[in-house]
Amino acid sequence: MKVIKIYSAVALVALVSFFTACSGSKEAGTMKKSINGNWTLKTIAIEGNNSILNVKVFNEADNNCFIGSQWNFVSNNGAGNYTFPLGTGGCVATNRKIKWSIFEPAGGVRQFQFKRLDDKSNPLDDNNGYRLDVAALTDSSMQLKSNITYEGKPVAVRYNFTKN
Repeated sequence: MKVIKIYSAVALVALVSFFTACSGSKEAGTMKKSINGNWTLKTIAIEGNNSILNVKVFNEADNNCFIGSQWNFVSNNGAGNYTFPLGTGGCVATNRKIKWSIFEPAGGVRQFQFKRLDDKSNPLDDNNGYRLDVAALTDSSMQLKSNITYEGKPVAVRYNFTKN
């Protein structure tokens, strides 16, 4: 009987820890509500190296293909998608499902994170995703920033969204 009580106590502590770890902060919940809805990716700025004109974005397509892309975020289940039409320069029309959330690193900047999904909602990219710093967020605009290394030097890619 004593062993059952110990196992029950350990299971209860583990369950509480699990739900606490998954719950996220109030700020993350507020951010998710602000992100909820339809957005247009207006511009992509590459800072730190003026010679870079094109980069492959999210293992999907050239950055120019993403300009004007439409994004939808559903905050209550973290589902979403982005689409862009057939364009010039080799852009292929794309409609990609994503799963997204807010990542809160200890002592760091909150990040928007997402995984690309296939048509059956299975993760792509070897189940790896993307994390972008939330540089700015209002009810009508959002700026996400990705720090990358190009030719051994730090470069920032800024994604500027407006809410539809």
